[in-house]
Amino acid sequence: MNSPDHDVVIIGGGLSGIGAAIMLDRAGFDDYLILEAGDGFGGAWHWNTYPGVGVDIPSFSYQFSFEQVSGWSRVYAPGAELKAYAEHCVDKYDVRRRSELGVSVTAAAYDDAHDRWEVRLDDGRTVTGRHIVSATGVLTIPKKPEIDGVDDFAGTVMHTARWDHDVDLTDKRVAIIGTGASAVQVIPTIAPTVKHLTVFQRTPIWCLPKPDAPLPWPLRTALGAIPGSKALARLVSQSYVEVTFPLAAHFHGYVPTASVGEKLGHLHLRRSVTDPDVRRKLTPNYSLGCKRPSFSNSYLQAFNRPDVYLETDPIAAITPDGVRTESGTEHRVDVLILATGFKVFDKSNMPPFPVSGVDGTDLETFWTTNRFQAYHGVSVPAFPNLFSILGPYGYNGASYFNLIETQTNHIIRVLTAARKRGATRVEVTEQANADYFASVLGRRDKQIFFQGQCSTANSYYFDDRGDVPLRPSSTLETMWDAARFPLEDYSFSSSTEAASTSAP
Repeated sequence: MNSPDHDVVIIGGGLSGIGAAIMLDRAGFDDYLILEAGDGFGGAWHWNTYPGVGVDIPSFSYQFSFEQVSGWSRVYAPGAELKAYAEHCVDKYDVRRRSELGVSVTAAAYDDAHDRWEVRLDDGRTVTGRHIVSATGVLTIPKKPEIDGVDDFAGTVMHTARWDHDVDLTDKRVAIIGTGASAVQVIPTIAPTVKHLTVFQRTPIWCLPKPDAPLPWPLRTALGAIPGSKALARLVSQSYVEVTFPLAAHFHGYVPTASVGEKLGHLHLRRSVTDPDVRRKLTPNYSLGCKRPSFSNSYLQAFNRPDVYLETDPIAAITPDGVRTESGTEHRVDVLILATGFKVFDKSNMPPFPVSGVDGTDLETFWTTNRFQAYHGVSVPAFPNLFSILGPYGYNGASYFNLIETQTNHIIRVLTAARKRGATRVEVTEQANADYFASVLGRRDKQIFFQGQCSTANSYYFDDRGDVPLRPSSTLETMWDAARFPLEDYSFSSSTEAASTSAP
């Protein structure tokens, strides 16, 4: 009667949840249930369908190591192909039948007496699981700008993460607020279609040349036919990704490669933008790496068009007819696009629903009081049997797929040890968590975030404490740690009630 409904409840049907499910299944933990709020799989690639959407690292890195495909159309695949890849994995590995779509988790509470989690859903049901894997990601909840009058605009408003394809932008006066990663892709894609495009920029983004190109079918055929070719392509891609962010950002104090990237960025800007005043406005005044840079061969060039205007005067208010800046200029527009990103280290997103651990300890309150922290980005003391794919200090800025596999390997090691010991409760010790937190903070002085000029970056990497909860490690180190962290850093036990009802 008190046995949990499932051994593992995975919250999130994006690539994190899909990857965790596949790896758990392959490790012998096949009693899982995925809960996904959307009506389809893919997470960010299900929700983000705006014009020009695509992956921001080479496709060879943006796939599971155990499921490498050779059919990418470009070095940087468009979003539709990533969505198709997610669906491919779901079907190939029999994930779909162990998933529920269109259900949102409203709360999760730990049942201490029975060593299980009670997961409450928006349809009124409660699902119980011995363990929870949180795979909700961070690029899921659109962030609405805090601008006066944003709800008073009389025209069409849409966030890039919730694009309305029924809206025809042809010959429309369009304004886009934001110049982050999604705007970099949207702006050059819609500029040739609209009547006029006004881009409201608060902070210029570092934009570097994009080593992108179509992958012709002979090359794709060769990748699929020649043994080792996909592995080689992945190795080259992974090395490129490693150099351009994890090494540059986390080891800046040892190898200041960011300065080389800045020179490349300035050169790309000079070659791309003809108007010196516009070029000046597009020049970042913070160090490369303070926020995630972008790669594009068309974004900067879009500002050479006579029908594209870059506005850097701060927005005072949004009116029914358009956008008014602090200088009093009012831009009349028909469609307002919000490229304002997502909630990341915000309350109500970390975690995205109330989570109550031992003795009712609230996870958001724990992090508010003690700062964001989690052992290897996976586990938090006082929250037994709860594991995260993208917890604080888990992601090092490389491929999300490396993160998914590394964190899931960590989780599998813990669950395997619990199974061998007959334990129904596993919890990271306070000492292990404290030691890990001290170790990541001890590396701050070598990171670009604390050595560079980041005060004007407006980067979502920084939380409200001034911390950057990214893992200051190379990718190889994260893989090594996942395979070799001491299992003694966890305590294993069973309550009397749980032991009497646990499956053999």
